[in-house]
Amino acid sequence: MSATDEIRPFFPALSRKVYGKSLVYFDNAATVQRPQSVIDSWNRITRESNANIHRAVHLLAGEATDAYESSRDAVRDFINAAAREEIIFTSGATASINLVAFSFGEAFVRDGDEVIVSEAEHHSDIVPWQMMCQRKGAVLKVLPVDDTGHLRLDMLDSLITPRTRIVAVAHISNVLGLINPVREIVSRCHSKGVPVLIDGAQGIVHQSVDVQDLDCDFYVFSGHKIFAATGTGVLYGKKEWLERMPPFMTGGEMVGTVRFSGTSFAPLPMKFEAGTQNFAGAATLKPAIETALAFRSGRLRENEEAVKSYLLDKLLNDNRIHLYGVPSSPEEKIPLFSFSVDGAHHEDLALILDKMGIAMRSGQMCAEPLMDRFGVTGMLRASLVAYNTMEEAEYFISSLDKAIKMLV
Repeated sequence: MSATDEIRPFFPALSRKVYGKSLVYFDNAATVQRPQSVIDSWNRITRESNANIHRAVHLLAGEATDAYESSRDAVRDFINAAAREEIIFTSGATASINLVAFSFGEAFVRDGDEVIVSEAEHHSDIVPWQMMCQRKGAVLKVLPVDDTGHLRLDMLDSLITPRTRIVAVAHISNVLGLINPVREIVSRCHSKGVPVLIDGAQGIVHQSVDVQDLDCDFYVFSGHKIFAATGTGVLYGKKEWLERMPPFMTGGEMVGTVRFSGTSFAPLPMKFEAGTQNFAGAATLKPAIETALAFRSGRLRENEEAVKSYLLDKLLNDNRIHLYGVPSSPEEKIPLFSFSVDGAHHEDLALILDKMGIAMRSGQMCAEPLMDRFGVTGMLRASLVAYNTMEEAEYFISSLDKAIKMLV
């Protein structure tokens, strides 16, 4: 039995039938399927320890608090943060970026200052910065991509000026699947005194992330893309920045003292965790991380690489298909493939493939500026993780061929 066959039973959804066919789940970049350990963690907290955290002294509250804070320690170890206070829990990568865009903007951005994002960013790493720039009178600048989807790093130095306050860039594009040279980007920005936020929504899934080694100032990701419950997310931030930034939200738990004459704020990380947190969801980050680490074992990684190489070869060598995000070498691409087909609408293809049991994403992938860059209204995306099999990949290629022949 292969390593992939051994782990698939731990993911209940993978055994589903859709339209009478075995489910082939190729929409992992949107939301990955959850293992039984995560489902059990959620159910256990909800059933046995459903009590507000950090507040009461009774047993249930203590159990919920311990599970919540244990996940914080697990995240710290997973990304090698210097301190647990640098791990802020949010509702997802979107919330994490919005937090930084607002709080960093309030503290450090003034009229005429500049923020740089890349052309390949998810809307969640564009719109919060746009809103902040509008509010503060700042300018949003864009680092382009070339025709293969690679960032134009040759333009980065000229984009950075003395007014540049922060650079925000994806670790891996959710459309292109290319691993960006984020360590180099951080180094070049830091040489000019500019901090960097990395959107790690895809990077945390497919790369081993060491935030101290990257030396990034902020790193964000969502729990639901790395096997945890929805409504969970992480903001890593260097203490030197987080301590100087004002809170994003205010209310219960994030305060020190409250008087009508004024309020002081709680120390990190509570300063940025106002109100009742999603404690049952956050607790699932610990078993989710255990699953993510297991997926990086040798045999599973080998399977993922083999499936990726097969699909990359098939999609690149079919002249009916336009693949976006063409790697210079295979190791700089994850198993994520966005493409279009001449004469066939991406949604029509997705609907036909769905009837064949294959779940994929179609549309703009929350990256409309990138669609404009490549002159398309949308794409079809297949995104895989290590529980996907070679048999599924082969079935997808044969089904895609049938779907194209039906439409073209």
